[in-house]
Amino acid sequence: MPVFLSHRNATTYVIWIILLSESLTGLATSQWSLAAIGLITFLLTLLPVFFSDRFSVKLPVSFVSMIVIFIFATIFLGEASNFYEQYWWWDLLLHGGSAIGFGLMSFLFVFMLFEGDRYSAPPVAIAFITFSCAVAIGVLWEILEFAADQLFGFNMQKSGLRDTMWDLIVDCIGASLAGWAGFFYLKGKELGGLTSLIEEFIRLNKKFFKKLGETANTKDNNSDKS
Repeated sequence: MPVFLSHRNATTYVIWIILLSESLTGLATSQWSLAAIGLITFLLTLLPVFFSDRFSVKLPVSFVSMIVIFIFATIFLGEASNFYEQYWWWDLLLHGGSAIGFGLMSFLFVFMLFEGDRYSAPPVAIAFITFSCAVAIGVLWEILEFAADQLFGFNMQKSGLRDTMWDLIVDCIGASLAGWAGFFYLKGKELGGLTSLIEEFIRLNKKFFKKLGETANTKDNNSDKS
């Protein structure tokens, strides 16, 4: 069983119940689009389960909750419940949140390549890579929206260039926060709950950050000798 399922997480379970209930309601009332969106959203929220099992990565409960909430807010609330049209700030909120999330994942991946060696990973360089990766993902998403609108007649870009530019601006803000979180973590400082998320992930997956303890011990030993 995936590690996060061993802990009770009310938010995740409530969202799963809502999605399954909406799917069943859609089937019972012949609202096929509602049933399909509910079921597809539910299946997508299970992605952390398969990711955790497939790559033997332990995901923090809070991180899993944020992924589930994001998927629920994007697909079910955004599309099925029409939140994108009802609330002008909904799209911007999700873009900012996704940029932070992808930024944190980018930081953890890059830091994993250094095997957790704080002193071989230049904080400024890692923060810049974190920012760049998160923004790149945001740009790719905008290209996808443009392609979907042009090829299939969707309206994912809403107001066109204006919508795209605001999305990219918010992506940059979210990516900057993630980059600063990585920078502060490497400097041994705090940046709200973002650095706590980084610390929790590393604590659960120490096998990917083998040099983290080694470098800390080496530094302590050198300090004692001096």
